Amino acid sequence: MKRTKVNIVVSSASTSTQLDERTIMLSDALMKKWKINPNSPVMLRYGAARHEVRVVPTSTAGILRLDATLASQWGLINGDSLCVQYKSNVRYLYLGPLIGVLVSRYYAGNSEKPFGTVTAFCRELTDASKLYSSSVYFITPNELGNSGDTIKGWRLTGGKWTKHTFPMPHVVYNRLTSRKLENMASVQQFFRHVKTHHNAALFNEKYLNKTEVFEALNKESSLHQYLPESHHLRNYQTLKDMCGKYRVVFLKPASGSLGKGIIRITRTSSQSYICHITNVNGARKQTYANLSQLFSAFAGKIKQRRYQIQQGVNLISVDGHPVDFRAVVQRNELGQWVVTSTVARIAGNHHFVSNLARGGSLSTVKEALARSNSPTGTGGSLKLRKAALAIAKGIETNIPAHFAELGIDLAMDTQGNVWLLEVNSKPSKEDNAALSDEIKIRPSVKRVIQYSRYAAKF
Repeated sequence: MKRTKVNIVVSSASTSTQLDERTIMLSDALMKKWKINPNSPVMLRYGAARHEVRVVPTSTAGILRLDATLASQWGLINGDSLCVQYKSNVRYLYLGPLIGVLVSRYYAGNSEKPFGTVTAFCRELTDASKLYSSSVYFITPNELGNSGDTIKGWRLTGGKWTKHTFPMPHVVYNRLTSRKLENMASVQQFFRHVKTHHNAALFNEKYLNKTEVFEALNKESSLHQYLPESHHLRNYQTLKDMCGKYRVVFLKPASGSLGKGIIRITRTSSQSYICHITNVNGARKQTYANLSQLFSAFAGKIKQRRYQIQQGVNLISVDGHPVDFRAVVQRNELGQWVVTSTVARIAGNHHFVSNLARGGSLSTVKEALARSNSPTGTGGSLKLRKAALAIAKGIETNIPAHFAELGIDLAMDTQGNVWLLEVNSKPSKEDNAALSDEIKIRPSVKRVIQYSRYAAKF
């Protein structure tokens, strides 16, 4: 299948007498290249939409001109740049790729931030799509009421967000930031519909939980070096075994995020236990005389919510503040996993977790390692990247879902060993913001569009 790029030109009846809904104009050079006979019928396809048209040549190079009515039905506007490819054996002319991004909500009364805190990210995706001759629009769960070939969404046009009807897309990028929204019946039906009826590529289709990740990765012996001992906390015996084996352990909500609800348990020399529990202002401290007393205090939490108990790691630190690392690992334009970026996160005052939402700060990996008590020197960065790639491939192999972007949180201990903390399938764009304000479109955003072109076979 051959492809190239074209600029979309929309004509109304007043500007062209040659065009109607059943006619398009394509540059003469492309028609000759693909051996399309003038006025011959072809099937024009864009996402799930298809429309039989006859093709008329035009001497203007690199354009595809179509009628305003058809353009409006498909959400195309004058000046759109798209890839076009022709499949001669079935006489299909494909336009695309068309990318649908599922976001949590639309705030009708907020023209500056209609998608809330991810509005800037949506603008970046729009700008990146133009770089790669793609089209992107944004969908919310409230628009998922039908199972047809079209859907309502928003696109950025002339600096303003406007609502249109679009064909179902070639690719769906799931950016829902709530498990509750993702598990809605309408959302799950939409996922099934675009995959089974439209053969769309849907990526980052689900949240990951900590238990699922560690059990999946534990299947590969080559990854054991990165995995702190970790178990689903089912009963007192599990707590006793882990606290007997390690001086420090962590209890983490299996489906938690942003460092919420994490409990650090430290065994003292007198066999009492000190618990630090994350909260907005830092960590609340509580001491228990013995393990039975501690378990009784948290038994209610454990019954209500699934917790993972994990071996504590003696993290490297900067000026006494623990440091960990977030690697953004994505599929590239060839569908291969690559590390797009790695940043260091330094915990804030009175905190033992490094999330920005908990007062943490960002640093380059090089700077953080240089300032820390790490024994690895410059080799630490390479060890982190190697671990992140191996873990992403392990997720791909052992979890039956389509992922193309992962936030992999890693730690390094004072012996230079790299450990996995958790894997996030919806990495916060706030956390992964570029350290330089000069970058208008982050590499991670460009890579989403590059991979979408690959997944859509454009």
